[in-house]
Amino acid sequence: MSGVLHLLHRGLIGRHVSVATPFTLPRSLLFVPGSEERRFSRAAESDADAVIFDLEDAVPADRKGEAREKVAYALEAGSPKAAMVRINGPATEWGGADLEMVAAAEVDALIVPKADPASLARLPLHGPPVIALVETAAGLLAAPELAADRRVVALMLGAADLGAELGLEPRADGLEIAHARSVLVVASAAAGICPPIDVVHLDTRDEDSLRAEGELARSLGFGAKPCIHPAQAPVVNDVFGVSAAQAAAAREVVDAYEEAHASGSAVATLRGQMIDLPVVTRARRSLVRHEQQ
Repeated sequence: MSGVLHLLHRGLIGRHVSVATPFTLPRSLLFVPGSEERRFSRAAESDADAVIFDLEDAVPADRKGEAREKVAYALEAGSPKAAMVRINGPATEWGGADLEMVAAAEVDALIVPKADPASLARLPLHGPPVIALVETAAGLLAAPELAADRRVVALMLGAADLGAELGLEPRADGLEIAHARSVLVVASAAAGICPPIDVVHLDTRDEDSLRAEGELARSLGFGAKPCIHPAQAPVVNDVFGVSAAQAAAAREVVDAYEEAHASGSAVATLRGQMIDLPVVTRARRSLVRHEQQ
């Protein structure tokens, strides 16, 4: 199991997450069906920052127990990168056994599907950091409450289930989920947790649309994106990462501001552009992100 750093929300430690449950938001998270053991090694060797062993949507009902056993064995063997588990809903017939398995294993995060206050209330008070998957109307309305839960370190948006419930029609520009995205960004920032995790991109062969979708999500305040194929991970890492050139530019901003601040000024100027505290905060966030990669 890979080590993880303390939870950092945009460069700052989350206000309500215990240091006993450290968590660093990955750039890319690769879903792998819990019943498909042959895919585990490929996921572990991929460029994704984290692997999500999926016990929910990707596993047929008659293979839930088998998948749980396979995932438990894989977790016991250890993982070269962050390992997470998406359980079945805590109120389902499989949820209790999933939680028992996770409690006995070492995981970097527990992903709760169709999260709402009732489902989080069924979780143990202590355990791995929780990523609340918001994919219902009730979950979206309760996003601030979910983000404020002491166990939750990040929110993730599920567009397929949410879209089906709301009657949304997918658009190339993503406008149909613009409101949902913004709700998660605001709720996460207000609660002081990690930036939210964006939706999966269903076309595994179209890198251009994956990049465009990721860049839009990042511009709206998202910090990561899940993948459903290993080939998507490099693009997602690039979009949600910070390049050496970007880090160097951020360092220039921080240095210019600190020099001005030492001289008694609250602002600085770098190549004709004014630098104040909000600009420096973004730059420092980029430097932290670069160090985490």
